[in-house]
Amino acid sequence: MARYIGPKSKIARKFKEPIYGPDKYLEKKNYPPGQHGVNKKRGSAKVSEYGLQLQEKQKAKYTYGILERQFKNIYRRASSKKGITGEILLQLIESRLDNVVYRLGIAPTRAAARQLVSHKHIVVNGRVVNIPSFTLREGDIVGVRERSKASEAIFESLSRHSAGRYPWLEWDANSMSGKLMMIPSRDMIPENIQEQLIIELYSK
Repeated sequence: MARYIGPKSKIARKFKEPIYGPDKYLEKKNYPPGQHGVNKKRGSAKVSEYGLQLQEKQKAKYTYGILERQFKNIYRRASSKKGITGEILLQLIESRLDNVVYRLGIAPTRAAARQLVSHKHIVVNGRVVNIPSFTLREGDIVGVRERSKASEAIFESLSRHSAGRYPWLEWDANSMSGKLMMIPSRDMIPENIQEQLIIELYSK
């Protein structure tokens, strides 16, 4: 799957969840998109176990903006570690630089966060990092590059963001930087993803 750049409301309606944030179109049309519209017979068709697992993986990929190869590599890393594979999978995804930039409020969306990272607006521990998939560790400090602190887009995004929303991150408004205090446990991660279905799919 190439990175999706089409209508986000269409994807949100597909999964019946606002995976890209508040969506007025999803509220008006809380049924799957398509020419059949509200087709009860079509919508009530039983989905196979494989279908449910695949749908959950697709939802996770769209939510975090990760390609298939990247997602599979993260699964392999998660499965090689001790612990609950599904939880570790989400923890590795949450530890990506683009996701942390989004969580800190530096960017309004994960797609915008990837762009900021790729365009060298973000520093990690004082050094520029332009790899969105860069994995952060506990104690790492993510900030806005000095020459980018005057960016109107970053300022507007931060002004709309409420600090302290995520307990595993700490934000310093004066230095425009945030610290990864800990790797979040599963109950801290707000995304509505049934990670066990994803693990079952890859385990086949």
